[in-house]
Amino acid sequence: MTIVLVGPTASGKSGLAVALAQAYGARGQRAEVVNADSMLVYRGMDVGTAKPTERERAGVVHHLVDVLDVTQTATVAQFQGMARAAVADCLARGVVPILVGGSALYVRAVLDAFEFPGTDPELRARLEAELEALGPEALHARLAARDPAAAARIEPGNGRRVVRALEVGELTGQPYAAELPERRYALPDVVQVGLDVPRDVLDVRIRRRVDAMWEAGLVAEVRLLEQAGLRDGLTASRALGYRQVLQHLDGELDEAAAREATVVGTRKFARRQDSWFRKDERITWLDHDRPDLVEATLVVTGPEGRGRVGSSPAD
Repeated sequence: MTIVLVGPTASGKSGLAVALAQAYGARGQRAEVVNADSMLVYRGMDVGTAKPTERERAGVVHHLVDVLDVTQTATVAQFQGMARAAVADCLARGVVPILVGGSALYVRAVLDAFEFPGTDPELRARLEAELEALGPEALHARLAARDPAAAARIEPGNGRRVVRALEVGELTGQPYAAELPERRYALPDVVQVGLDVPRDVLDVRIRRRVDAMWEAGLVAEVRLLEQAGLRDGLTASRALGYRQVLQHLDGELDEAAAREATVVGTRKFARRQDSWFRKDERITWLDHDRPDLVEATLVVTGPEGRGRVGSSPAD
């Protein structure tokens, strides 16, 4: 069995994952956490990602945390391979994998039958050079002429997706499939649990989280990561909080504005996350603050709860 915990940022997934692993351990069944968050993979990005500390992990093994430098970029396809290998390793050892993350695309790529067109390093390098020289809007105009349907789904300023769409088009001669495939598990015996947080409550939790990040030294962390090449990292440098602090360090925003922009950006991101996950009818939703949350999750993931999709266990 593979357990999957999903939900928007600041909903409490990481804490539940550890508590659930401990509960399985108390029942004589080992469980380990497999990260499915696109930013927890980066070493040194601790404060701004709310990465669980060693103390918060409470001795529970966590996979795919701190595996990349900030200058590296892991595509969804690469992450899919790493995460599926971690899940397979757990299952082979008789360990229950608990996949945890708010990056909906990454979660689906791991769980579902999800195929990615290949890539060509030389073609990708040429397109990225053109992106740098011409800007994303010019490449988006090219995409609109070649593949109008894909261009309509991709924002003109999203250079990375524009480059990928152009690359796939040149490699395959086919339109870029910007839409996700049907929901069909590629892994056996999957149980998904989502944490349900009212929007007004989530907004408060996000502000508190951002405030805590600033108080914990996010600005200092970004300054340190600059020395490690953060600005060269195509993915890491765009992470919420990190991007805003870099704008502050560049003089584009004062610190208060960078902090507020992080709150606003995180709230928008959380809404997109929730919207993505709500479309998946295979997820059983539980209130994030119910006092018996661990026990309720055990019921959903246990033999008596399997297959009860899109509902909560009886109180």
